[in-house]
Amino acid sequence: MTSPAKFKKDKEIIAEYDTQVKEIRAQLTEQMKCLDQQCELRVQLLQDLQDFFRKKAEIEMDYSRNLEKLAERFLAKTRSTKDQQFKKDQNVLSPVNCWNLLLNQVKRESRDHTTLSDIYLNNIIPRFVQVSEDSGRLFKKSKEVGQQLQDDLMKVLNELYSVMKTYHMYNADSISAQSKLKEAEKQEEKQIGKSVKQEDRQTPRSPDSSSNVRIEEKHVRRSSVKKIEKMKEKRQAKYTENKLKAIKARNEYLLALEATNASVFKYYIHDLSDLIDQCCDLGYHASLNRALRTFLSAELNLEQSKHEGLDAIENAVENLDATSDKQRLMEMYNNVFCPPMKFEFQPHMGDMASQLCAQQPVQSELVQRCQQLQSRLSTLKIENEEVKKTMEATLQTIQDIVTVEDFDVSDCFQYSNSMESVKSTVSETFMSKPSIAKRRANQQETEQFYFTKMKEYLEGRNLITKLQAKHDLLQKTLGESQRTDCSLARRSSTVRKQDSSQAIPLVVESCIRFISRHGLQHEGIFRVSGSQVEVNDIKNAFERGEDPLAGDQNDHDMDSIAGVLKLYFRGLEHPLFPKDIFHDLMACVTMDNLQERALHIRKVLLVLPKTTLIIMRYLFAFLHHLSQFSEENMMDPYNLAICFGPSLMSVPEGHDQVSCQAHVNELIKTTIIQHENIFPTPRELEGPIYSRGGSTEDYCDSPHGETTSAEDSTQDVTAEHHTSDDECEPIEAIAKFDYVGRTARELSFKKGASLLLYQRASDDWWEGRHNGIDGLIPHQYIVVQDTLIS
Repeated sequence: MTSPAKFKKDKEIIAEYDTQVKEIRAQLTEQMKCLDQQCELRVQLLQDLQDFFRKKAEIEMDYSRNLEKLAERFLAKTRSTKDQQFKKDQNVLSPVNCWNLLLNQVKRESRDHTTLSDIYLNNIIPRFVQVSEDSGRLFKKSKEVGQQLQDDLMKVLNELYSVMKTYHMYNADSISAQSKLKEAEKQEEKQIGKSVKQEDRQTPRSPDSSSNVRIEEKHVRRSSVKKIEKMKEKRQAKYTENKLKAIKARNEYLLALEATNASVFKYYIHDLSDLIDQCCDLGYHASLNRALRTFLSAELNLEQSKHEGLDAIENAVENLDATSDKQRLMEMYNNVFCPPMKFEFQPHMGDMASQLCAQQPVQSELVQRCQQLQSRLSTLKIENEEVKKTMEATLQTIQDIVTVEDFDVSDCFQYSNSMESVKSTVSETFMSKPSIAKRRANQQETEQFYFTKMKEYLEGRNLITKLQAKHDLLQKTLGESQRTDCSLARRSSTVRKQDSSQAIPLVVESCIRFISRHGLQHEGIFRVSGSQVEVNDIKNAFERGEDPLAGDQNDHDMDSIAGVLKLYFRGLEHPLFPKDIFHDLMACVTMDNLQERALHIRKVLLVLPKTTLIIMRYLFAFLHHLSQFSEENMMDPYNLAICFGPSLMSVPEGHDQVSCQAHVNELIKTTIIQHENIFPTPRELEGPIYSRGGSTEDYCDSPHGETTSAEDSTQDVTAEHHTSDDECEPIEAIAKFDYVGRTARELSFKKGASLLLYQRASDDWWEGRHNGIDGLIPHQYIVVQDTLIS
């Protein structure tokens, strides 16, 4: 019989198992609820996305319609202009171009937002509807699979419960059989013990007469023992049978327990994850990804389209040019802005005299009047020049005000979580009211002063123009003009004679000399535009036969002088590199080997006239010298080629201007680098060559057939006046730039080198020593330490 304690313990085990199963069953129920809630959330999310994009599509469509109305309003206003030709002409002006592009951008944005609204309604929203339907359908099937998995798990748990109860039952029977067997064994031992005691008591006393009684008692005892032995054997068999059943039941229980734990683990770790991944989430995230990427693609393409339109507007803004617009306006209305015909003298009553009468008695009056006009003009020009300087300074102030770079509003878009910070950021921008009021007041005051000076300057110039015309006519009539013309004619003749005998034009030689002396280290030389006013003044002076750059004064704008030099070559009727050799030179550029390229360029150029070759040799020697200072002036051979390419060699019509210009630049670059190998030497071609000091040296044949240069003459002079170190103490100097000697007599040195100067050989050269070698040192490349030396 099972003890009460054992029975109670079994009940506790069964109760604990039931509690654990109930907890698992509750978990399974909550799992399905959780998946149901997840499905509901997805459906709600997809519904919200549909509503959002539907509303956004309406907003985009309304925005598109408003943009279309805005554009049409102003386009209709433009189309309604009475003078259509005027409107057509105005379109070439840069501000009108900006306005047209702005209206086109609005129309473009209107079309793009209509397209965006259509994509939202007919593409993105249907995608979300499809995802919602698919999610609901798949979840129902997933729920069926999940329910089946839970049923299988509960079946396994129930099987474990049955096996466990069987094990407990057989184990209880085994314990009961074991107890009965032990009881039988005890009875047997007790019976055997009694028999032994009785025999021991009866053996010494037993008489022969009572032997039969003892035999009978002994027979009874043996019969009782045998009965006990049979009962024991029976109980032993029962115990063995129950024990075997209990062992088998325990084995089945342990196997079922292991299988159940494995099933539970698989369900919680693998089945649930697979159910969510491969059933509940089947295609959901991928479909949502596709729908949202459709949105991103639409928005990004909208932004790209907007940026393309804004880039066009930005390009038009960059091309806002008042000078070009003025030129276009005058070209469009040439008949309006062209000067009228001169007024002709209208004789009265047959008076045919159309010139001033300079005979007595009016001659002295005219002379006096001419002198008065000259004196008055001199005073007016000085006064008007001062007014002009004041006006130009005021104009620069106005330009500084109107060109201030206050257009960057990126700070206004640095949003934070607080709206107050956004408002404060906007209020502190350049467009705040106090700042606008102050700027406007300053600007208007400056403008008022500028227009006052402008009016004063124009009135003065008009008066000067009238008085100058009268003075010139009086001077011409009185003969002063004729003498001046004769003098100018002689001067001009001298200049022309000089030009005819001098291969290098005065403007080229003078500009190069000035730049070589003062501008080798000027940053951006030939790339930065100079003052157009000064360029015109210098150019006009050269055209009058004057040399405004004569002397050693450095009071001119370097960029303006560089502009004059480029303008001269650009204004040549025939480019320095003729068009008839264009293709031959382009063929040279395709050669990879630089030396071979230079050799072929030389062959092509040798067919040109000698005067052209001399100018080329002079110019490219100067450009090569200038490129050696590229670390300071930022103009290496390639940059110089870009600046001079269009001026020296024009691309013939019918050719691709972009690709051909690149080849032209490469040709000019090669010519700068290889100029010594390309152009004839002074012995091969007589004529001036470029000197690194900025002067021009003329080469001619000596009676002995040797080339004598100005340097050689300098060397002779130096040799005549050279004194020994004992007679004159040398002066120390420091090299300002690197210098490479062109002859054996010239010394080469690096920037910062220490030099010893013996004496001045000429205005441009010193006799000196470097590294133990005597020779000539250029004055422009050194700084003399002794300030007493001139």
